[in-house]
Amino acid sequence: MPWTELKPRRWPAFDKELDGISKETMEDHFKLYEGYAKKSNECRKILNEFDYSQIEGNQVYSPLRAVSIDYTFALLGFKNHDLYFGHLDGDGGEPTGRFAELIDEEFNGVNKWFDAVKKAASAARGWVMVGYDLNDGSVFNYIMDTQNLWAVYNMCPVLAIDVYEHAYARDYGATPDGRKQYVEAFFRNVNWDHVNRQLTQAEAARQGAQSAGAEEEVPTT
Repeated sequence: MPWTELKPRRWPAFDKELDGISKETMEDHFKLYEGYAKKSNECRKILNEFDYSQIEGNQVYSPLRAVSIDYTFALLGFKNHDLYFGHLDGDGGEPTGRFAELIDEEFNGVNKWFDAVKKAASAARGWVMVGYDLNDGSVFNYIMDTQNLWAVYNMCPVLAIDVYEHAYARDYGATPDGRKQYVEAFFRNVNWDHVNRQLTQAEAARQGAQSAGAEEEVPTT
């Protein structure tokens, strides 16, 4: 399989004094990110070494099933944190650019989107992913109770909020009010340029599918 070793990146956020998110929290968080990369690589190695002509494929339990499922948890743990740390070195404020345009249209106002995404952060057990739908170009705040649960097909994440307790307990305490304070701090540090770069990639993928004639036509009634 054409897999290369995953390596965690020291994003600019780790060298910046973030507003309301301590360096201690960031360093602890980086260790978790490193662990997801390590376990993803270990799972890939095991999956590459299986003899698929002989290995059992049992749906109750089998090594293939166990490693395949745990691989998705480790891999999305790596990818989600990669996105999260990547856009955590900005100056916050109001969303800008194309992202601001889309959420203004989708939610009938940027402030309504802010209200919606913050409530999603209170409701989620693990992550909130603001995702761009490659099928219809819509934007939605996806609540994910774990990092590999309830993402949807053809959704491209453009903004990630980690709401597991490890992201905020040291700074604010492991309480609902502590989480709300952390989410406010998160938005004070968002780099909207990075969010817009993610969105540009997602829109380009959709436009590429359209221009190549690869986008599925939806029948009209």
